[in-house]
Amino acid sequence: MLSKLISPNDKIELQAIDRGEEENAENKKIYYSTVLDILSEDTLEIAMPMEQSKLILLPVDSEYDLVFYGEGGLYQCFARIIDRYKSNNVYMLAIELTSNLRKFQRREYYRFSCALEMCARNLEEDEVQAIEKRLPYALVSGRPMKQSVIVDISGGGLRFVSSQKYEPGNLLYCSYHLIKGNDRKQYEVIGKVLSAKESEKRPGVYEHRVQYYDMDNETREEIIKYIFEEERKSLQKERR
Repeated sequence: MLSKLISPNDKIELQAIDRGEEENAENKKIYYSTVLDILSEDTLEIAMPMEQSKLILLPVDSEYDLVFYGEGGLYQCFARIIDRYKSNNVYMLAIELTSNLRKFQRREYYRFSCALEMCARNLEEDEVQAIEKRLPYALVSGRPMKQSVIVDISGGGLRFVSSQKYEPGNLLYCSYHLIKGNDRKQYEVIGKVLSAKESEKRPGVYEHRVQYYDMDNETREEIIKYIFEEERKSLQKERR
């Protein structure tokens, strides 16, 4: 079952299972790792989590709620760390599944930290009406765009900073490029502003959270695959 759904290099999220007093799950720390090898149908090796290039030494016998980003989607289970060691200059954990894998559905997506140039503008009223009424429309080219920088991106949206403040609830036209191998592809997406706040350290610079608006599944999957590939490259560099 495990080897049919999960493969080496699949990404994992780990969240500690609290056996003591109840705690708000949103406040629990989430660690990120990668599957290194499938040892058996209930045991696997994963990379030891890292934060800012520092290893996170998760204790043996501790239990975690795991979410796997498999080829066929998200899968969840519980697991226990049974060993931790170093092999071929790679620090790893051996974990044993303590429950069956189950298909996992959620609205959150893994966020990848980055620094990507982006152009954005508020949609005009005629564009907004067409989008909200699901009428055929074309974004009007030539309208002024403001430069900004994406600081993290996910399959559900993005966070960016700009000298222009966009009001929560506004729909934005966002244009940016993602590089996959030798290809540089432009993405033109619609996003809804969830929040906007001025940076405490940089007055006049505003941080925005944006949720993709009515994005097609093909585009969303392309963005998620880009994020996974970039994260794998980062992990490989850290190991070297």
